Amino acid sequence: MSLAAQIKPISYLKSNAAEIIKDFATNPEPLIITQNGEAKMVVMDIHEYEKQQETMALLKLISIGRKEFEEGKYQEADAFFSEMDKE
Repeated sequence: MSLAAQIKPISYLKSNAAEIIKDFATNPEPLIITQNGEAKMVVMDIHEYEKQQETMALLKLISIGRKEFEEGKYQEADAFFSEMDKE
């Protein structure tokens, strides 16, 4: 389904909420809700939302790791494993 078909006015959300929920079972694409012709919110399937949140968390961890690496806040693998063997 095209992105344009997934943009609906707030009146559509108000009158079709149950149908929108049912449709997520077959089409999990987010639904953009407009008010006065302007995008105001996104309605999405909970499973898609959870996947998106997991992806964002992983990207944040990668970003933190990259920053720490650039700042020299890392340990060589051999030294790390030697430390782990001592414990």
